[in-house]
Amino acid sequence: MSNSYDVLIIGSGAAGLTAALNLAANKRVAVIAKGRLDEGATGWAQGGIAAVLEEDDSFDAHVRDTMIAGAGLNDLKVVEHVVEAAPHAIERLAELGVPFNAGDGPDRWHLTREGGHSHRRIVHVADATGWAVQQALEKAAFEHPNITLIPDMVAIDLMTGRHAVEFSTSGAVHGLYALNRKSGQVETITARATILATGGAGRAYLYSTAPRGATGDGIAMAWRAGCRVSNMEFMQFHPTCLYNLEVKNFLITEAVRGEGGRLLIPAGHPGGGERFMLRFDERGELAPRDIVARAIDHEIKRLGLDYVHLDISHREPEFVKEHFPNIYEKLLGLGIDITREPIPVVPAQHYTCGGVVVDLDGRTDAPGLYAAGEVTQSGLHGANRLASNSLLECLVFGEAAANHIDAHWATLAEPPAIRAWDESRVSDLDEEVVIQQSWGEIRRFMWNFVGIVRTTKRLERAANRVDLLRREVAGYYRDFRVTPDLIELRNLVEVADLIIRSALSRHESRGLHYTLDYPELAAEAVDTVLVP
Repeated sequence: MSNSYDVLIIGSGAAGLTAALNLAANKRVAVIAKGRLDEGATGWAQGGIAAVLEEDDSFDAHVRDTMIAGAGLNDLKVVEHVVEAAPHAIERLAELGVPFNAGDGPDRWHLTREGGHSHRRIVHVADATGWAVQQALEKAAFEHPNITLIPDMVAIDLMTGRHAVEFSTSGAVHGLYALNRKSGQVETITARATILATGGAGRAYLYSTAPRGATGDGIAMAWRAGCRVSNMEFMQFHPTCLYNLEVKNFLITEAVRGEGGRLLIPAGHPGGGERFMLRFDERGELAPRDIVARAIDHEIKRLGLDYVHLDISHREPEFVKEHFPNIYEKLLGLGIDITREPIPVVPAQHYTCGGVVVDLDGRTDAPGLYAAGEVTQSGLHGANRLASNSLLECLVFGEAAANHIDAHWATLAEPPAIRAWDESRVSDLDEEVVIQQSWGEIRRFMWNFVGIVRTTKRLERAANRVDLLRREVAGYYRDFRVTPDLIELRNLVEVADLIIRSALSRHESRGLHYTLDYPELAAEAVDTVLVP
């Protein structure tokens, strides 16, 4: 089955839906999601969106905070552009109906503060900002006649000239092969422009706050299509994921620490009840995420702990319930009253700071292919993302990609005739257990060898294991019909390899990449760039 649109958007979160809404006035747009439209990373974002919205704050301060958190690896021009575009992005969301928390007195919105920020500048919807943004964008897209929303479509590969009936080596992207979950058939979707708006590769790690589908699909597909990938060694570990043997990916937002939450050694251990962050950074709990995550990891290993405590019970109960209603209700259901007792937390993989190389217009190396959001390395985050800059990047670059497509529409080629997907020489996968076994193996060795603290020996061990898995998975992909799990495993192996190669090539400790073999910061900040 074949479908054709003006623009195809892969990913139905903030970046993808923002791009769609900015294109739909005069373009036929399709937005696909590999599962439900609302189950991507956007809906999981709790904290909020960073923007300069008060007189005592400034663009310069937001830029400076972003650069400091990013350990100087950020692209200053990109940071300035995104920071200056932030107020407009917030206004646009408000117009779409996002119910940001109101401020006190003359202040329009309530602003909170998070780690690494020098001012209160996080606009939010209680502790469920991402969900509110997702719902507003999705509603607007659903109501637009030129936008077609297609759930349950698992992206397999971008289509280039080598997939055309008349073979071409142009490298231009003309759409996508995708597996329809409901029919079980592979479909071709062609378009003059394609936008990657997928998430990162959080599912590469055993402990992860990432949604179910975060397997680096967009990064892997762009890499196979000939695009450069950059800074994949910078995998951000969120410091405070709930420690619970049944609920393994519930995030405790940065804003809890921003509103006074303290990190403590659990009672019954040496230093029990001690607030330990000030031993690692003068900013304490408000240090950037990489510092806080490493400090927690250090204390857990030093004392043989399963977790540390995050405590906000010293604040008034009504304050806690008002500011963190979803966290309060979720944890109360698990037997933890956060107004009276601390929360057990551990670091967990949370965000991919590297990705597909793009410019300020969201253009990749492949003609006709754009990208926005976590799938990219835009230059905004550097070696460590500043809290609440993630949704902001999605909004700004989603709009930028749409604007460039609109302005340069005449230069985008009509897609050629594409060969249909060929399943004539494959069979059904005989044992699904081999997929699950490989998936579990990746997540374990990535956590153990490519985690918060690294060494060259650990990275080399991971490289050996991923090399074996790549060959095995290539055999599965060659011999068997594709399934959602096989497609995701193929991408996960590809991305794990990119992460390991990038980490091995960086002989310093900077931001999120900390290695015991090279603990010092290099004199020059240089991006890691991998070329297919």
